[in-house]
Amino acid sequence: MKPCTVLPSAALDLSLTLKVASLAMDSLCRGVFAGNSRELSVRSCFPSLFQAEQSHRSVILGLLLGTGRRPQPDSALIRQARAERWTQWSLRGGLEMLPQALDSHLTSRGVHVLRGQPVCGLSLHAEGHWKVSLGDSSLEADHIISAIPASELSKLLPAEAAPLAHVLSTITAVSVAVVNLQYRGTHLPIQGFGHLVPSSEDPVVLGIVYDSIAFPEQDGNSPGLRVTVMLGGSWLHTLEARGHALSQELFLQQAQEAVATQLGLKEQPSHFLVHLHKNCIPQYTLGHWQKMESAMQFLAAQRLPLTLAGASYDGVAVNDCIESGRQAAVSVLGTGPNS
Repeated sequence: MKPCTVLPSAALDLSLTLKVASLAMDSLCRGVFAGNSRELSVRSCFPSLFQAEQSHRSVILGLLLGTGRRPQPDSALIRQARAERWTQWSLRGGLEMLPQALDSHLTSRGVHVLRGQPVCGLSLHAEGHWKVSLGDSSLEADHIISAIPASELSKLLPAEAAPLAHVLSTITAVSVAVVNLQYRGTHLPIQGFGHLVPSSEDPVVLGIVYDSIAFPEQDGNSPGLRVTVMLGGSWLHTLEARGHALSQELFLQQAQEAVATQLGLKEQPSHFLVHLHKNCIPQYTLGHWQKMESAMQFLAAQRLPLTLAGASYDGVAVNDCIESGRQAAVSVLGTGPNS
């Protein structure tokens, strides 16, 4: 009989912690941020987990007992979502309906939306107004709400805001390839929203969403199966290191190999779409909260008529960005918290 080794409880706890980190947290970071869990900040990326650990010295115990959540916005739609226990949402015509509806709402009320005129620079007048340069024209603004990526805003700020520009330039982003596949006359062998892939299993494939199961209403008139494969993120350089050119053909091939291996979908898709979204997901790396604190302190001390919003700061999900925009409007207009 071979001798057995009894590990102390501390060693077992450490082993379990490392396993959770290497699988669960690694997959979660890839699914939400397309990022490397070894580089991201739990405090900034998943504040509820951080608060749970800080409050009860245990993530699981903290989540079970509650951590004193900050006040949440309220509306009839939010109450309906809570009552019906929504876990996900979409729009019948896709999420593009949201900006389209916002555009229609604003323009019907006399708001002029400038299109195809990228901002080339920002400068401050002596009286505290902004001059927004648009190439061959310009406009003046009392206040700016910036929802563009932080690194892009850093390039536009004037010399007076150099300390802020430096902080914003350090908030980087990763690129993600998204491949939509549609199949005829086939079904998935499993049910669910989708699955994430830990980097130890496949560094290139981040995860797969089962669109037809999550939102069958969007399948259209022709029955079929739709899945979305997400690739790259912090691992996009892995493909380049292998000598591959980042082409649509490569992403399609990688996606088809992934669904064949992981879901058994070996036939050719009837339709497909491939998009490479460059620098689309900001990375809240270690020290991100300190960067945000520094940026907010500078804005307050200099009394700059500038409000930061969007995915670069306090959440990358659609819900986070909507809430970021609402808070920005509240801070500028001084309206109520649930307006």
